[in-house]
Formats: sequence, structure tokens, C-alpha cells
Amino acid sequence: MKFGLMYETQSPLIDGEVDEKALIESTIEQWVLADELGYDYIWLVEHHFLDTFSISSSPDILYGAASRLTKNIRLGFGVVILPQHHPVRVAEKIAMVDQLSNGRVDFGTGRGGAYEQVGLNVDPRSSRSMWEEALSMIPKMWRKGEFTWEGEHWNIPARNVIPKPLQNPHPPMWLAGMQPETYRIAAEKGLGVLSLSTGAPAEMAPYIKEYKENIRNANPVGDMVNDQWAHLAVSHCGEDDKLAKDTAVAALKSFFGPDRPYTKGEGDVYKQLIKAWGGVPDHLKNQFSWVLKEEEGSVPKSREARETSVKPSGIDGFDSDTLSERGVIIAGDPESCKEGVRIHQEAGEDQVLLLMQLDTIPHEEVINSIKLFGKEVMPEFKSD
Repeated sequence: MKFGLMYETQSPLIDGEVDEKALIESTIEQWVLADELGYDYIWLVEHHFLDTFSISSSPDILYGAASRLTKNIRLGFGVVILPQHHPVRVAEKIAMVDQLSNGRVDFGTGRGGAYEQVGLNVDPRSSRSMWEEALSMIPKMWRKGEFTWEGEHWNIPARNVIPKPLQNPHPPMWLAGMQPETYRIAAEKGLGVLSLSTGAPAEMAPYIKEYKENIRNANPVGDMVNDQWAHLAVSHCGEDDKLAKDTAVAALKSFFGPDRPYTKGEGDVYKQLIKAWGGVPDHLKNQFSWVLKEEEGSVPKSREARETSVKPSGIDGFDSDTLSERGVIIAGDPESCKEGVRIHQEAGEDQVLLLMQLDTIPHEEVINSIKLFGKEVMPEFKSD
């Protein structure tokens, strides 16, 4: 079992605002500690315009710093939103960080959401075809010699894209998602799955089993198959079992629950697009489903329910012990956290993505959680 720390880059607000400088410094401090304790991965998102939710607009720059301050922990891009970038620039940046980190990069990709896409002048209707085209291009750029391309969205004359990654043939590639269709695509293309739903492991086990079977027949988009499944869980480890569990549940509810400064604008963008398009294309219906349900008078209560068609475990109405027993959170004292990891392990996961840094938990408590989990929980599973 491998252990990754997932980062949106969040911290408690001060007078309703994020102290961006302090958040950047505390994030890097947590990464250095995680490296020293033997965590396997850091995973860092890419987001734009999501005020109070994430300041991680330039993960490659943060990883440039991390590559020089850490020695062993892998640096996971979780994920690069391909439709928002020129593929050549993505290939160059990923390869540069791989060189800087002595070959420690994992390359996750995704399509992103309409609110961020519109802000960057990307037509959401084209996001899937742009993602597929860019994903096909990038591994080819990492091979020796010149690269040329004529496609739907990009045309590139013969050029040698440099630098090349240090890893041979290239960094492991992943796809983020919360939909069964996404898991199927990942298997077809030989990509690892970054499962970002907080569904209970028992709910995810059938999807993991199907993915593992399907990826045996992959037609890999790159020069290797990455048959790993990583799944998200809000996590907090502390000496006081109940307090740590309650801390994790409060963080989970905050993560999916409250309105944020951009929420109304986000909803308006989705509604304006539906009106302008005269409907929603089939490949975007899952992403737009929460707006369509709202128009029907049925509004999901949580952002998780809006964003995933995988049946969510739900958080309202369940106490912290129940959520812990189902593996929705990995929290409590070290013994409870061990049991939480076992639940994820039994579901067939290869890696658990621990979401510890959240906007309801101060930096010092995150540090203590990373430290206690690393010293008291991980060693039992590292020896497997």
C-alpha cells in the first residue's frame, strides 16, 4: 500500500481571506516533513479562480521548489488540465520538473470544469476532444528526435521538444475522475486512476475490480501501462480518537458544503452556457447534471453529489464513527487510522490519497497529523 498526500492548498481564513504567502510556506514545510517520514507521494491540483478553495494555479512552479527540498517523495501532478494549456508547454514543464527532481514525477491529467474553462477562453464542448488530442501528443514529444503533429486543435511543425523526462520511457500517467465512464477510459488508455470521489471503499471495489480486469487489454496512449488505482479520503490522525474523527468530519463537511465567493458565479456560468447552447452535449451531462436537477426542482445537497454519478456515501446524518467504519474518512488515533487503511486496502486500492490540509485545520495540527500517521500508521503497511 502506498500513501500520498493530496493538496488543494487550503488554510483557515483570516478575516475571510487566505494568507497566500503563509499557505505556500506551510505547504512546502509539510512536504519536506512528509519526505522525511517516508510518504510515497505528494499530489497537487491545478485550479484557477476558486477563491478560498485553492491557490494552486501553478503546480509546476511549486514542484520546482519541492524538487530541490525533498529527496525521495514522488511529485504527482493531480492533475494538469490539458485543455487549458498548449501541449508543447505541458510536455516541457513536466519534463523539466522530472529532471529537477531526479525522476520523481507522476503525470496526472484531466479536463476541468466549465467555470475555469470559460475564464481561460476554452469552450467546454471541446474539452474532451482537446484532452484526448493533447494526451496523444505529449508522450510522443518525449521520445528522441523531432515531433510533428496535424490535428483538430493543434498543428505543430517538425520540432525537437526539450528537455526530455529523466524517467524512461516517461513519467507514469494518470487520469482523474469520479465517473464510471472515466475509469473505463483510463483502462483503455493504460492510465492509472486518481479516484477523487469520497465514496466508501466498499462502493468503489466493483469499479476497481473492473478497471484491473480491463486494463489488461489496454491500448496504451503512452509507452507504458500504469495499472494503479489511488482513492481519496479525508484524513486526520491524532492522539484523541474522537476529537481526530470529529475534526476530519468537520473538514469533510466544509470541503463539500458551504458556498464560496465564486459559487454564484459558477452556477451562473453553467446556466448561461445551457441557454446559449440550447441544451447540454451528451459528454457534458454528468458535469452539468446538478444544474439540470436544479431546474427540475431537485438540488443535491453536497458538491460531491453534484459532481459524481458514483453513489456517494453521504455525510449528513452519519456520525464520525460510522464514516470512519465505512472508510469515508481515515481518522482517529493511530489504531483507528490503521483500520481505515485496511478498509481501503481490502477494496483493492494501490494507494490512498490522504487529504489532510483543509481550511478548517490549522497548519500545526496538519503537521502533527502527518507526523503521527507517518510514524505510527504507515510502517505497518510498508512492511507488507
